[in-house]
Amino acid sequence: MNQDYIIPNNWSIIEEGFEKDRVESSESLFSIGNGAMGQRANFEEYYSGPTFQGSYIAGVYYPDKTKVGWWKNGYPEYFAKVLNAPSWIGIHVFVNGEALDLNTCKSVTDYRRELNMKEGWYSRSFKATLPNDVEVQVEALRFLSLHEDEVGAIKYSVTPLNSEAEITYKSFVDAGIENKDTNWEEKFWEPLEVSENGNQAFVTAQTLKTRFVACTFMQNTFEVNGAAISIPHVVESKKDYVSFSYSNKTEANETFTIYKFGGYVTSMNHNEKELEAAAIAVLGSVSKLGFDGLLQTQIDAWAKVWEMADITIEGDVKAQQGIRFNIFQLNQTYTGADDRLNIGPKGFTGEKYGGSTYWDTEAYCIPFYMATKDEKVARSLLKYRYNQLDKAIENAEKLGFKNGAALYPMVTMNGEECHNEWEITFEEIHRNGAIAFAIFNYTRFTGDYSYIPEMGLEVLIGIARFWHQRATFSTHKNKYVILGVTGPNEYENNVNNNWYTNYLAQWCIKYTAAQLETVQTEYAADHKRILEKVQLTEAEICDWKKVAENMYFPYSEEHKVFLQQDGFLDKELITVADLDKTQRPINQKWSWDRILRSPYIKQADTLQGFYFFEDHFSKEELERHFDFYEPFTVHESSLSPCVHSIQAAVLDRMEQAYTFYLRTSRLDLDDYNKEVHEGLHITSMAGTWMSVVEGFGGMRVKEGMLSFEPKIPAQWEGFSFKVNFRNQTVKVKVTQEETTFTLDGDQDLTILLNGTKTVVKAAKN
Repeated sequence: MNQDYIIPNNWSIIEEGFEKDRVESSESLFSIGNGAMGQRANFEEYYSGPTFQGSYIAGVYYPDKTKVGWWKNGYPEYFAKVLNAPSWIGIHVFVNGEALDLNTCKSVTDYRRELNMKEGWYSRSFKATLPNDVEVQVEALRFLSLHEDEVGAIKYSVTPLNSEAEITYKSFVDAGIENKDTNWEEKFWEPLEVSENGNQAFVTAQTLKTRFVACTFMQNTFEVNGAAISIPHVVESKKDYVSFSYSNKTEANETFTIYKFGGYVTSMNHNEKELEAAAIAVLGSVSKLGFDGLLQTQIDAWAKVWEMADITIEGDVKAQQGIRFNIFQLNQTYTGADDRLNIGPKGFTGEKYGGSTYWDTEAYCIPFYMATKDEKVARSLLKYRYNQLDKAIENAEKLGFKNGAALYPMVTMNGEECHNEWEITFEEIHRNGAIAFAIFNYTRFTGDYSYIPEMGLEVLIGIARFWHQRATFSTHKNKYVILGVTGPNEYENNVNNNWYTNYLAQWCIKYTAAQLETVQTEYAADHKRILEKVQLTEAEICDWKKVAENMYFPYSEEHKVFLQQDGFLDKELITVADLDKTQRPINQKWSWDRILRSPYIKQADTLQGFYFFEDHFSKEELERHFDFYEPFTVHESSLSPCVHSIQAAVLDRMEQAYTFYLRTSRLDLDDYNKEVHEGLHITSMAGTWMSVVEGFGGMRVKEGMLSFEPKIPAQWEGFSFKVNFRNQTVKVKVTQEETTFTLDGDQDLTILLNGTKTVVKAAKN
């Protein structure tokens, strides 16, 4: 049974009614961020019930020492933790000396949360009767500014309803925080300095080991019934904490409001000796705007995001809410403003997985950012990998590879591998192929080939060298094989000849060789520079090609399909339809031993290859593979339903495509995998966008042109989306009757519609 308490709404995520057992889930679902920082939707006031406290600063991490039973050569020394950062949102509330705590109140009514995705703010309101019988109305509104990305703002109001009351706000900054997922129960922050001036306070702390320094700050102002007032305060200060307490005798039905600005300035962007001065300057800037002015800049900034990124769906509110929630969270997580950053699988919504970068970025996220933002944003994501090429070579060297072979990490913050599960760290090497594919995908979509001679070719050479060395020649098969791997389907570890991995390896080598020839012809100076730098010879390239040309692929003549790996047919092939529903999800019900021996597929594996290389196979081949593998797929990875939705649409199985779309778009809202309390599945949200644009919209790039083969679910009256294609914006609107295109650009654009060339006239012509 999936959760169903989120109220369907086109533009907002809404929860009504206070239920203690869903507090942590809602803390994830109502999370906010601005690309530079983010926070779970924790209460401002004190809460004594179960809660998962989390505030995060982009790029700030801690190398938590790996905890394993025994050590293996090449093992990562640490697991990079996304740090729970000092908290600035705290506003504990006391009513006649009694703490406002929703866990202990006599009653909580009219409880409502709203995450307004259109305007980029989060609100909460309720009535509560405290143990001392005072009834209060509380309204809170919070946002993290896109305009001033070091600052967030809170408006918090309390109205006594049944009597006058002394309302005290204890507003604080707290650096004495911990991560839930620490391996050794360590604190990750060392407090350096606490200071305060007037209604402003500052706590400066640095991370242990990595030495990031952050100044967390706050500023408080007040109103009663909308009129500004000044209130003296009582200071409480410790080495890692500072609070200001403000009290006001408030009449019944009179509203006492605190406005709080807070946030972080860090040594990533400022001189660490001048952080407090930087914080004062930021507070000065937003103080001139005031809360309402800063909120208006937020509304304007989100309007600009939605102008390009929105997808409309008519006639299906749940589907509409789902896609907007996914697009909203992607834009909260990564804006493209800082090329040192990347898209973490939990974004700013939780600690699970650690690290900031997985192969998800290249496989799923780059298409979204390429099409909904300036192409420079996607180029920055590729540059991120180029900047870490030396570390990728070091990672490979630790495992015994040589001669500049590069193995990009499964999980990283700075290019070093920092994942601590051996079957993923050492075996899930397909991530290398996703990075090469992203280079191909970027140049195919944008037409910007310059990335390859400038940066990409060196990345491709390192990856090709890795595949050449990782393959083994089998005299038994008279072919090259790749042994001891884990594919995207993590429910099979340490298998031989995972088809997806082998196919990627072959393609990477062939693609790299082709780019070497193109660069030699069209960018001769770059070609000469790169070959000299990496010491690449024709003889080595010939050796690569031997591996590619003689790669082994497991195949079943009986089923006429490529086998996911050599031993797949040895399994007891019981489909998911025949699996006892009480055993789902199997990753929470079964032992790992049982999972590994089962035929069940966590996520698209062979079908992931058919998604990447769709034009390498016929529709009939896709259908055979889809029909063979989908019945064994449990979709217990967030990255699985989107690929199946796209492929079901290609096969004209629209009901199945729609079902998979709803699952990917509402994975967190409906909590399919029973884990949303740990945080949201940010990177798979880009797959949701792909489900609409590539699945139902049928968008591809063919022969340098945009191509569309649109289809529409029966449940929808229409849908529309925009893509930025080579600096022109194409809007596509699909209804049950027709597909129409509009073009915001200077030049007419030739596209393919169901295989036929069509000219879309530029609006400016």
